[in-house]
Amino acid sequence: MSSSSLVASPLLTVAVSAVALVPVFGVLALLLRDPDRANVNRTLATIGRGYVDPNRRPSFRVRVGQPLARRLGKLGTALTVGGAVARLQRLLDRAGNPPAWPVERVIAAKGIGLVVGGAGGVLFGLVLGGFSTVLLVAVAGAALGFLGPDLAIYNTGVKRQDEIRKSLPDVLDTLTICVEAGQGFDAALAQVARNGKGPMAGEAARVLQEMRIGKSRSEALRSMSARTTIGELRGFASSVIHASDLGVPVAQVLREQSREMRLRRRQRAEELAQKVPIKILFPTLFCLFPALFVVILGPGVINIIKAFAH
Repeated sequence: MSSSSLVASPLLTVAVSAVALVPVFGVLALLLRDPDRANVNRTLATIGRGYVDPNRRPSFRVRVGQPLARRLGKLGTALTVGGAVARLQRLLDRAGNPPAWPVERVIAAKGIGLVVGGAGGVLFGLVLGGFSTVLLVAVAGAALGFLGPDLAIYNTGVKRQDEIRKSLPDVLDTLTICVEAGQGFDAALAQVARNGKGPMAGEAARVLQEMRIGKSRSEALRSMSARTTIGELRGFASSVIHASDLGVPVAQVLREQSREMRLRRRQRAEELAQKVPIKILFPTLFCLFPALFVVILGPGVINIIKAFAH
């Protein structure tokens, strides 16, 4: 055996032993750790994160950005009348009332969008040239910035309502199974809110919360139907309200509603399938056919041009 292998063998043994002892020392460190000392270290770290040097100069965002945003938000509040606020609140209800965007913040965003859109329109108009162009583009930019939050919330609400429409038959099946198994309607709604996914589970949870704070079942269901534009959901809420008032078994009403929902979903799918040929017609005419004409007729046209050139 060479001298180099004799030197490498002890070094290899030491390295393997060190790697093997790493988990042992890690376990011992966890077992012998002082919990009081760990709590002190955690508290010191929290204090260090929350400490702000009073001599430190605030950032540009704090000094200029936030006061300017508040002033622009007041501009949006001044330009938004009471009827527009109510309409905006209805749009937020249909969008699920996002926690990060209450109605006050949306109104402030409208004011900020008005000023930013107008300024961007002025700059773009100056690039194009002409006073009338600058004025027109500035007005268009300001209008787009002011109405942009409304359009974004409306788009979110439309998507959410579509998700509710798609999941409603499955939710009604769950309610029917739970009620026929012996649970009450409120307990069945709790099962949907606990195990369901999507916006319909959120609506069921909100109905239960409103019932817990003192609203009757009929009032909570009417509030839910007012937050949606889906006729099927409104019909379901109305049927459950009438069944509760007249003493009709809720399970029978839910089964009929579920059957009707599935029939409507099948009819809607057939309607969308019948619209597909009309939607495909224009892309086919303007995108596919020109490329086919170039590939099929191109060589012939080239040969004809060459023939007439001679």
